[in-house]
Amino acid sequence: MNSQAEIIYALDLLGTVAFAASGALAGVRRGMDLLGVVILGIVTATGGGVMRDVLLNDTPPFCFQNELYLYLAVAASIVVFLTPRSFERMNRAMLLLDALGLGTFLVIGTSKALNFHLGFMGAVIMGVMTATCGGLVRDLLSNQIPLILQREIYASACVVGGALFYFLHQTELPSS
Repeated sequence: MNSQAEIIYALDLLGTVAFAASGALAGVRRGMDLLGVVILGIVTATGGGVMRDVLLNDTPPFCFQNELYLYLAVAASIVVFLTPRSFERMNRAMLLLDALGLGTFLVIGTSKALNFHLGFMGAVIMGVMTATCGGLVRDLLSNQIPLILQREIYASACVVGGALFYFLHQTELPSS
């Protein structure tokens, strides 16, 4: 694995933990038991990538090929369930990790779509889906109006980022 791929992988794992923590925190806030919190954490962390992989017919989805994603999501969810006040106080740090995860998942989803030879629209949609659908499912399962439907900037930033990544990829700039 080259250093660029290692950095993306590390950010992917970090994003997985951050998204799982945000999903678990939503479950704690809604009064869910441990199983509900863990399910919400897993769905938030992996849901977008699973949907992407199923639509691309790349099965089994990524988190079943590399179960580290699932283990991290479960562990993060349990930690949040046991210490929710700690995570409530870390609001700024959680926002930063969430933004890092969102950007990383967007790049990974768009890149994977390009590897499957999708065009502009398909690549951007797969990138946005990878970045946002876990949170969408989290909100639906916790009986909330999905955040992506409330804050236009959230989805719009992903669309712009996915389009920018697509066009930069098409210019074939050197990677190092």
